[in-house]
Amino acid sequence: MGEILTWLLFFFILIALLVVVVYQLMCLADLEFDYINPYDSASRINLVILPEFITYGILCLIYLLTGHWVMFLLSLPYLYYNVRLYTRNQYLVDVTEIFNQLNWEKKQRLFKLGYLIFLLFITLFWMIYNALEDDEM
Repeated sequence: MGEILTWLLFFFILIALLVVVVYQLMCLADLEFDYINPYDSASRINLVILPEFITYGILCLIYLLTGHWVMFLLSLPYLYYNVRLYTRNQYLVDVTEIFNQLNWEKKQRLFKLGYLIFLLFITLFWMIYNALEDDEM
């Protein structure tokens, strides 16, 4: 039962990360269609970027501590990318350059979204597999 609860925790953390990335994409789409000004869009995105990085770091740490090595190894490229952005101070959206970088920012978030959905499907598979395995005992 503990293994199922662990996978359920992973599932909910990934759902929270997906919500954050979709929120960032919505802010960028609102900016693209001129529903919101650049300052508000950049401030909303910048407000959730650091919690996204921290949450994903915690998820990777939980993978490591619970012994889910494959999931940890699958999560390392995304974690490395986040750490690299943070150490180079490139993680915040610049208000003055947001229109010039709009396509790149959207592509970046879409890639993150796809990667998180991939991890979510793997997590869902292992959660169902462990639930069926516990049911057989």
